[in-house]
Amino acid sequence: MQPKVNIMHLPVYQPGKPIEDVKRELGLDEVIKLASNENPIGYSPKAREAMLDEIDQLNIYPDGASVELTAVLAKRLGVQENQIIFGTGSSDIILMICRAYLTAEDETVMANETFSQYKHNCEIENAKIVEVPLKDGRHDLDAMLAAVTDRTKVVWICNPNNPTGTVVEHEQLVQFLEKMPKHVLVVLDEAYCEYVTADNFTDGVSLLPRFSNVVILRTFSKVYGLAANRIGYGIGEASVIRTINQVREPFNTGRLAQVAAKASLLDDEFLARSVAANSAGLDYLHSAFDRLGLQYFKGHGNFILVDVRTPSKQIFDLLLRKGIIIRAGWKHYPTWIRVSVGTEQENIKFVRALEEVLTELAVLH
Repeated sequence: MQPKVNIMHLPVYQPGKPIEDVKRELGLDEVIKLASNENPIGYSPKAREAMLDEIDQLNIYPDGASVELTAVLAKRLGVQENQIIFGTGSSDIILMICRAYLTAEDETVMANETFSQYKHNCEIENAKIVEVPLKDGRHDLDAMLAAVTDRTKVVWICNPNNPTGTVVEHEQLVQFLEKMPKHVLVVLDEAYCEYVTADNFTDGVSLLPRFSNVVILRTFSKVYGLAANRIGYGIGEASVIRTINQVREPFNTGRLAQVAAKASLLDDEFLARSVAANSAGLDYLHSAFDRLGLQYFKGHGNFILVDVRTPSKQIFDLLLRKGIIIRAGWKHYPTWIRVSVGTEQENIKFVRALEEVLTELAVLH
């Protein structure tokens, strides 16, 4: 059996190391996971109640079109219902966009250090990938625009960017979209947008009436805490969403995921509490890194990329032995680690462990 030649080199996606594996391997009683940008305060109690109410319906297929959830979300966003598509996380929408638009004759443009699934899914479709270096951890929109050709089909902007946590400012984004050829689909991945408090950040949905070649990606995995349910969505011009829908697998979101997402959208108190806790966590980590003299990118999501001035895999291993799981291994940031915002106690334990490790390595003086 011979698979597609262009997928032979592709790595399998590596999620954050599971807590139970670390406990078992290292014999630790307590392990803190700050690797996967999860919501440390959990998920909405209204979502829990909705799932419990639905639990006896698991023998019945879910609504294949997510009709009730779509109606609630469309009203909240101020868009039409035919402008929304749901998937098994926003990564599923990424897959569908690549499947719908890219062939081996096409080109696609993205940053050289961003969410890995853009490149992964584009490679599966055998499209030519043009990677543009980040500039001070941010998307270099001028360089990305210059990289667009007549063969370019899709441009990817992760905003805030994962792993750097940086955002594209409103004026720059609008100017970029104004100059973008209309034959190019611009995907604005806003998986972490609910966490952003910066005044110069643009809600991508507000751009849709003006730019018909834009698709917004969002998820319930992050601020809403439904990572295990795997549900996300895309918003765009109706004809674009219809095209993406044509390659969607049937019943690609589960019954419990749909009702949990719907309930979460109606729980503004939980959303506000999550954002407030995250902002406090970011402030604490920023201050800690300042005190330790470590360079970092100011976080606008629920994570921070920080330079530990040592190969990041080494820091990963040393922190792991102390029961702290973080993320490491970015090609263009070999001495940087990404840490998710945890609870107040988890953040304190992480900083203490990091300081101990860096002091032992004589990184801190």
